[in-house]
Amino acid sequence: MSSSSRTTATAEHRRLAQAPKDSDPWRLWGPYMAARQWGTVREDYSADGNAWAYLPFDHAHQRAYRWGEDGLAGLCDRFGFFNVSLALWNGEDDRLKERLFGLTNSEGNHGEDVKEVWWPTDATPTHSYGTWLYRYPQAAFPYNHLRAEAASRGRTDDEYELIDTGVFDENRFFDIEVTHAKANPTDICLEYTATNHGPDAAPLDLVPQAWFRNTWSWGRDEREPSISLVTENCVRAEHGWLGDYELHADGEPRIIFCDNETNEIAVFGAETNPRELTKDGINQRIVAGESDGIRLDHGTKVGFWYHFEAIAPGESVTVRLRLRGVGRSNAHQPKGTAHQEPVPGDPAFGEGFDIVRRVRAEEADEFYAAVIPATVSDDDRHIARRAFAGLLWGKQLYRYYVEEWLEGDPAVKAPPRERVTGVEGRHGRNVGWRHLALADVISMPDEWEYPWFAAWDLAFHTVPLAHIDPEFAKHQLVLMCREWAQHPNGQLPAYEWAFEDVNPPVHAWACWQVYAIDGGQDQAFLIQVFNKLLLNFSWWVNRKDAEGSYLFEGGFLGMDNIALFDRSTAVPPGYKLEQSDATSWMAFFSLSMLRMALELARHERAYDNTATTFLQYFINLAHAMDRTTPEKVSSLWNEEDGFFYDALQREDGEIIQLRVRSMVGLLPLMAVLIAPSWVQHELPDFVREVEWMIEREPAMMKAITQAEADSGGEKLTMTLISKRRRGLLLERLFDENEFLSEFGIRSLSAAYREEYTAEIGGRSMSIRYTPGESDIDLFGGNSNWRGPVWFPVNFLVVDSLRLYAASAEGDVEYEYPTGSGRMVKLSEIVSDLEDRLVNLFRLGPNGRPGDQREYPNGPLWDEHVTFSEYFHGDTGVGLGAAHQTGWTALVAHYICSDHAPHLPGVLPGE
Repeated sequence: MSSSSRTTATAEHRRLAQAPKDSDPWRLWGPYMAARQWGTVREDYSADGNAWAYLPFDHAHQRAYRWGEDGLAGLCDRFGFFNVSLALWNGEDDRLKERLFGLTNSEGNHGEDVKEVWWPTDATPTHSYGTWLYRYPQAAFPYNHLRAEAASRGRTDDEYELIDTGVFDENRFFDIEVTHAKANPTDICLEYTATNHGPDAAPLDLVPQAWFRNTWSWGRDEREPSISLVTENCVRAEHGWLGDYELHADGEPRIIFCDNETNEIAVFGAETNPRELTKDGINQRIVAGESDGIRLDHGTKVGFWYHFEAIAPGESVTVRLRLRGVGRSNAHQPKGTAHQEPVPGDPAFGEGFDIVRRVRAEEADEFYAAVIPATVSDDDRHIARRAFAGLLWGKQLYRYYVEEWLEGDPAVKAPPRERVTGVEGRHGRNVGWRHLALADVISMPDEWEYPWFAAWDLAFHTVPLAHIDPEFAKHQLVLMCREWAQHPNGQLPAYEWAFEDVNPPVHAWACWQVYAIDGGQDQAFLIQVFNKLLLNFSWWVNRKDAEGSYLFEGGFLGMDNIALFDRSTAVPPGYKLEQSDATSWMAFFSLSMLRMALELARHERAYDNTATTFLQYFINLAHAMDRTTPEKVSSLWNEEDGFFYDALQREDGEIIQLRVRSMVGLLPLMAVLIAPSWVQHELPDFVREVEWMIEREPAMMKAITQAEADSGGEKLTMTLISKRRRGLLLERLFDENEFLSEFGIRSLSAAYREEYTAEIGGRSMSIRYTPGESDIDLFGGNSNWRGPVWFPVNFLVVDSLRLYAASAEGDVEYEYPTGSGRMVKLSEIVSDLEDRLVNLFRLGPNGRPGDQREYPNGPLWDEHVTFSEYFHGDTGVGLGAAHQTGWTALVAHYICSDHAPHLPGVLPGE
């Protein structure tokens, strides 16, 4: 759908047109609350930087957070001042179920691991409507059992999951469905429905809670908001900046108050608490029956306590709240968000509530009917809609001012000096990023394991987001380049654990993709990001190609444990690492910048010279990858193996190739660009530069450029590698004994099922194809690039193959799979590879291959789609983070393209 037709297509599209900016009224409220604030870097004020230990799960219900909040299906304003979330109690747990539980990095046998079952089930981009489902056991939640079992397991053992404990046997659980529906930007209907799927009647307490984030205890803002009782069914929340809201409750709940303050007696063993009431007062009243920790008329936290003595098998119960802005509005609020007084006689509940819920659900159906092609199957439509729901529920408020975080707050004890100076030879965390100051809604990789942005993850998120909310997608890309995020030296922040780490440079590619998906009309966006990415490009050139060889060192580059050693820190002494993927990423970056420059030069000729600059740089990179003269043999390409490798270069110039076939050697395929035919007659300076380079370096240019005439002129294709080398790489890629799996492209060749060992720098190093969870501690054992299928790099490689098929050389045939004797056109191979990736989510006779292994088959489970961090290289089973819709939501892009032979990043009409 074009950008112009989007604006009026549906009611939700019209709302998006009214609210393009994150400060607009329809975006003021949303599911912006994290699923986990405990154990994050932002809340860590320890000397040793152990965030998991400084504020663990067992403290979360008793300690006030400094930077954010967490909860189940949380709703908050975009600044996180006022929060609404659901708490549950089954009569057996030792605490209210207020937030998701999981194991910390040191507790899990494969790193941190959430131990809950939930799914985002629907959402619209303005959050006019959203639904979310949580599966709550009727038996006591087995916190300690999960910890003990994980502690007894090693790296080679599977994770022990909640389903393994038996608490879901015989369907003894409640399904808790949460619905948010906006009547208008400051009038929100909230509904919570619990259904007993077990064979026996069971008790349940549903306790929606609302509270103000604690902004008053730190010595930076002493203004304290309040929540007070208005009637037996209504409370009023008053905030000096946000304004006033009323929260109405249907039925006859008990309304109880406490304060959002730390219980220092319980947590730290203090003799007294600084404030009378603490954050866990509602928990203590409901679970322990203690009334000393609550009030009945006011506080900064309130609970609406609904008790159901026995919910019969198959029976559902529903409670409803309504949040309404009332009275005065604040002058600092975004334009158009002035609160509206309720119409006299207009009840909070009744027919009006039901109409809002029904109409918003119908509008969500209408919206996705316009977004997802009618030609796709019902199951694919369901997969795409769940992917979009996960992306939208994964938008979280991210507050983090590094300068304040390092200094500490005036009203509390100063943090340890080691946070800045570092310990045991390590420098302090993020000390070089004092400029970073964010208070924004950001698309996160997932709600629990990654409740913080990661720059390269975020770039991939924006591609599917552009199908449903292109303005938000563009805002996310711009945000990473703003002066309060991007480092003054040009580097983009990686992630909060180490902003200075090096993620692959995919931002420019994402900017172009979003621009193209949005119809290719927003040149202002393109100019804004292009100019800032010039700084980022310079940082890469200056920091990662120190010798000017055009062979880049890169470091970590997001692929955790893909190599024989940790590429960030463990390079053998006396050697320099030249990386195939780092150089490939830079070529990819160069072509992305070149494509943007060509587009901008079409409208402003001054960019023509910039386009030639990136052309020249790309040619230099290609030349470095290709060097095969007697004086300088290519350090990355191995002619015997027909593959690219990382290489170690000694100080005396000796080169040792690390002959391990991995995704690192396939990434050179990414760097391909088809320049539109209008370039020839609209950008003469660029055309003259190409012609001059062909005359100057005919052999080199012949290898990396091809041209063909079409109706509009001559179409030019640029590639990092020659056709011959590409054929050798594809022979490996299409080999089922190496990279090609039933569910996509493996990250390490399956040829290493038997361990491969090499002597490097006097040390013996080994690597083995590991299709599932990591079996080594490198990078904490949190993820594995030694065999599994990862969606983002699959996406880039497959899209590049589609460009090759449409290039000047045409849609040639390859043996597919390798050794089969079957010749297939490259365009058909691309469609098959896309199908293999989508098949990870499709429902078959044995369920969905990508579903976590702990989810059984059956009618209560088969409907729900799991979007995992990565997938088993042989079976397709989902692994790693269990709810990482983030970059795995790229599957929605394939479905919304309806598997048509689309060209990635090509504008309409080209």
